[in-house]
Amino acid sequence: MNFPDNLKYTKEHEWVKLLDDNTVVVGITDHAQGELGDVVYVEIETEGEELEKDAVFGTVEAVKTVADLYLPVAGKVLEVNEKLADNPELVNQDPYGDGWMIKMSVANSEDLAELMPVAEYKDLVGA
Repeated sequence: MNFPDNLKYTKEHEWVKLLDDNTVVVGITDHAQGELGDVVYVEIETEGEELEKDAVFGTVEAVKTVADLYLPVAGKVLEVNEKLADNPELVNQDPYGDGWMIKMSVANSEDLAELMPVAEYKDLVGA
């Protein structure tokens, strides 16, 4: 299982990559995609919306289940990964690369400080 140490993590198994002081990329972790199984559909219809931390920003549908996606920080959804519409399997194949979910602006930098470093996330998932 892959746990990049340049990312921050949430208890809901999202990862966050800081692009600059105010912009992040969000996706689900390798652990999460493995638990879900084969992803067959990703629905994110929150582009352009201002959302609170922990708000549902979309869903991931796998063969056996549907899971909500939770916003790790408050802010505005700037962009949705359009590749996922035709290729949802990218979430399984490359969760930290081409399988990213959204880019967003961060409303409160204190939210970033509350995210878990890689060691804490590994402890959470027993890795």
